[in-house]
Amino acid sequence: MKTSLLALALSAGLVALPVAHAANNHDGFFVNGNVGQSSVDKGYYDDDDTAFGANLGYRWAVSPNVLIGIEGGYTHLGEVAPTSGSGTTTKAEVNGWTAGVNGHFNITDNWYVSARGGLFRAKVKGDYLDGGVPVYVNDHSNDWYAGAGFGYDFGSGFSVGLDYDVYRTEKAGLELDPRVISVSGEVRF
Repeated sequence: MKTSLLALALSAGLVALPVAHAANNHDGFFVNGNVGQSSVDKGYYDDDDTAFGANLGYRWAVSPNVLIGIEGGYTHLGEVAPTSGSGTTTKAEVNGWTAGVNGHFNITDNWYVSARGGLFRAKVKGDYLDGGVPVYVNDHSNDWYAGAGFGYDFGSGFSVGLDYDVYRTEKAGLELDPRVISVSGEVRF
């Protein structure tokens, strides 16, 4: 009889463990991806293109509705054409690696707002005119990124959102600063 009660108690404990973890407010690892439109309106460039990216990170619950975390990922911000008559000859391109912090703030049980920011190590290509002389840039930029968004949590393991991000890039006088509006999806485990 004692063995049966012990087995029943252990079984109940093992069943309760995943339920307790599921109620843990998304605490843990996450993977997210986004796709949208990047826009550059800087200097000789004024164009839009498709952007996409992916992140991996970890968040800690600091209160029932607030999660703070770290993230790292890759983003491709597309190619943008120079304005007509600008004298530039090449499309500009920006892509690179991100490392930063993020927050996920639930305003209801399912709706949330988010924020993120950090370092952006970008590969920048393009050209511009300096006193009528073309300057070609194909180098790395170390700057920052920042963004905000909102979305809907479909339970503790998945969400979909709408995000707005800014990526600061400047190298050898070529400044692009793409802005991105994107749809994102996130899986938490």
